[in-house]
Amino acid sequence: MYTKNFRQEKISALGLGGLRFPTDPDDPNHICREESRKIVEAAFDCGINYFDTAYTYQNGDSERFLGEALADYPRESFYFATKFYGGEGKEIETVFEEQLQRCRMEYFDFYLLHCLDENHIEEYMDPGKGYLDYLLRQKTQGRIRYIGFSSHAVPKTLKRFLDWYDGFDMALIQLNYLDWTLLKAKEQYEILTQKKIPVWVMEPLKGGRLCRLNPKARQILQDAAPDSSLASWGFRFLMGLSNVQTVLSGMSSVRQIRENAAIFERRNPLSKEEQKALQKAGEAFLTDLGVPCSGCRYCCDTCPAQLDIPGLMQYYNEKRISGETWRLEGLLSLAGPENCLQCGTCVTKCPQKIDIPAVMKELWKQSCH
Repeated sequence: MYTKNFRQEKISALGLGGLRFPTDPDDPNHICREESRKIVEAAFDCGINYFDTAYTYQNGDSERFLGEALADYPRESFYFATKFYGGEGKEIETVFEEQLQRCRMEYFDFYLLHCLDENHIEEYMDPGKGYLDYLLRQKTQGRIRYIGFSSHAVPKTLKRFLDWYDGFDMALIQLNYLDWTLLKAKEQYEILTQKKIPVWVMEPLKGGRLCRLNPKARQILQDAAPDSSLASWGFRFLMGLSNVQTVLSGMSSVRQIRENAAIFERRNPLSKEEQKALQKAGEAFLTDLGVPCSGCRYCCDTCPAQLDIPGLMQYYNEKRISGETWRLEGLLSLAGPENCLQCGTCVTKCPQKIDIPAVMKELWKQSCH
């Protein structure tokens, strides 16, 4: 595993995201300790030293689990990041103290304001709430080493936020070769680079979508590099961006850890010829792309109908892209799109800016035929 220098730190180029650990079959918010501990052990074995989570992941169980698992390792042997989400409606002081206890730590290496976007920018900038002032005080006291934010904001909102305060140590954005243009990640990356703020990457494979390309796109990449995995194309695209510090991947098995870590054994960015092939493949994939859902599940807790929205999105995409929906038929029988209240609450939580009610209405029409 190669590392990149950040200030006086040497941080692994690949980090482990804490949103996709295996969970118990009957409870998606309870992480399976036995399997997930194996993932953490494999991460250390492969040279990964950066672990990322958030207050809201698995309703807090991601923080609890990582606190348990990382307690077995010397504190100086890893970097730990978590986040505060203003949308929870809780006092930042209360949340921060709870997180320290959950994670069994005396300080956080990185602490982020979570999910900056058009819905939360006013709250994060609100002097009455004083979120940033509180974090700066914790940094002075040594309880936070570096302050950052994660963002799903459009470029205009991101620029406004940084015009308000540009002293952040780092930023975490959704960045992959599809969203480079689809969600204007290129503009976001350039804004942060201009401000000299190092970039951490989430969703490098778009929730696994870039490992499941359509046949035309897959063939383009296989012809260009027969021995390269689809995942390697996504990771190597990011290696070519000099301001990318660490790429986070929510790896849910030891196999994924080892396969992805092998790609990061050395820095190996795409050649110009490979860049052209990837652009061609991306264009081919976009012709069949349904809905760009990454499966983050932010929408689920707010849905009054308690729909499994990412599951229904997966059904919609599979129906559009491959037509092979037999593996997902059970989703419609549990709580189908006809149960959608069209209230739009989910839209305010969606990082991908998807018009979820419109998709539910279209899926309902399709399922009736």
